[in-house]
Amino acid sequence: MDKAVVATIIFVAVLLIFAVLDILMIISLVRPGDERGQVIVWIASAFTLLGMTGALIIEVIESIASGQEMEINPFVHLTATGIVYFGALLFFKKRHGG
Repeated sequence: MDKAVVATIIFVAVLLIFAVLDILMIISLVRPGDERGQVIVWIASAFTLLGMTGALIIEVIESIASGQEMEINPFVHLTATGIVYFGALLFFKKRHGG
């Protein structure tokens, strides 16, 4: 196989994984559950918001310090949000017995 074909296959696979991760994030936020499950989702959501807000603040400070335009790719931001949320949800589910 050509290197370009392999790279394209890997890129599409990673893209699909991130798309599934984002869809699962939305489903877990919308799905009703018991009180403990809702608390776990709430804590994971708050942690994700805190982490992504901190990352955006750091990016804004970096852009101002370097004198460059502020360029934020929404797909990259959504993917990073999904990854942080998924990790926080797994951590808090394990910690709180969900």
